Amino acid sequence: MYHRRLFHVTVSLAAATGLALSGCVGTDSSSGGAQSINVLTTDASQMQNLRRLTKEHFTAETGITVRYTLLPENEARAAVNREFASQAGHYDVASVSPYEVPIFAKNGWLTPTSAFVEDESFDQDDIFPHLVTSLTADGKLYAEPFYGEGSFLMYRKDLFRRAGLTMPQKPTWDQVAALAAKIDGTDGVSGICLRGMPGWGQNLTPLNTVVNTFGGAWYDMKWNAQLTSPAFKEAVAFYVDLVRSYGQPDAHRMGVLEILETFLTGRCAMMYDATSLASSIEADGSVVKGTVGYVPAPHDKTETAGWLWTWAWGIQDAGTNKDAAWKFISWASSKEYQQQVGTELGWIAAPAGSRKSLYANPDYQMAAAAWYRQEYAAETQSADPENPGVGPRPYTGIGFVGIPEYAGLGDKVSQEISAAIAGRQSVDTALQKSQELAQAAAAKYRGE
Repeated sequence: MYHRRLFHVTVSLAAATGLALSGCVGTDSSSGGAQSINVLTTDASQMQNLRRLTKEHFTAETGITVRYTLLPENEARAAVNREFASQAGHYDVASVSPYEVPIFAKNGWLTPTSAFVEDESFDQDDIFPHLVTSLTADGKLYAEPFYGEGSFLMYRKDLFRRAGLTMPQKPTWDQVAALAAKIDGTDGVSGICLRGMPGWGQNLTPLNTVVNTFGGAWYDMKWNAQLTSPAFKEAVAFYVDLVRSYGQPDAHRMGVLEILETFLTGRCAMMYDATSLASSIEADGSVVKGTVGYVPAPHDKTETAGWLWTWAWGIQDAGTNKDAAWKFISWASSKEYQQQVGTELGWIAAPAGSRKSLYANPDYQMAAAAWYRQEYAAETQSADPENPGVGPRPYTGIGFVGIPEYAGLGDKVSQEISAAIAGRQSVDTALQKSQELAQAAAAKYRGE
């Protein structure tokens, strides 16, 4: 593991897998102040910026010291699961997502934040409704979004222009594959960058959006696994063939940070991934700044595709500093904090995708002119978490299956997919193994 400076943000290429950005282990053990809280989160650039601004703003105003533990995303997920399942109380606040919230809430591991949302200046109504819904269980809100993201297709306009190619405004996956074939090898670049690294938050996140739009699903309404169904098999075969034929070298070892670096250094013509990556792409010093176009997530049988996600702040129910924890959350997820980031670090670094008002802010519009419209569209017009595909399914989730078993199941299936991308086994073999894993994981839902 090592740290690397990617222009205005610090990110690290970690061996562990995860859904979005992650980085090397870092624990802030600073002390002082009349009161302190412990925060567990991922080592994403947005969190690093937050830690950077905490002392001079939050601590100076409230007297509350914040001790951060920043971990690579997979490690952070595991640590959050251990901490909340045991209700150890070591951490007052932790990053949680739409996957964890309903599970943690059902088990009584989270304190509802709806009990604290009283300050009108926080403006809860400004947060994107679909994010609020994804963090609500049994009519109670359990976490506040720090930043959100959808997904879109990023492409090199300069390379496309020189090759005489045109990107459709709303591309299909077949069109993307045809374009990748034509541009692959031009100026020494790969046709497309896609995640291949194992991890349910790595290769399965984009792959699940392909499965959804191709008409596949993990389970039918009776909780029978469908990973060897024609639609699921077609989607996985398409993804594996695309990345093996026109993707970046060693794709099976590459997650979000690795493909981001590949794209940033000009070695890839297209990249399908998170909207939150655009701020690094357009940062000062980026090799590809100003050359990139942004279009919606590719689709097939559905009119829209892509994922919706948020890293949000949750309060551990066993924590003893809940009032201080809420003060931190209400600052870290506020318009005020976005203003502080924009003013001090540049509006390109503002944590986006959570508040509607940011997209009406002229300063952000100017800084994010290249992508903010598509980012906003991805947040408001992407796939429906309740029904992201073609037919009915017994679970919710776009890039994941909303059941507790999915974390372990997804990691195992992702390893089989990664092995297919590496050429160590066929797609049919990978999916047959995955089918058996998925069928076993849902036994209790079938009453077995």
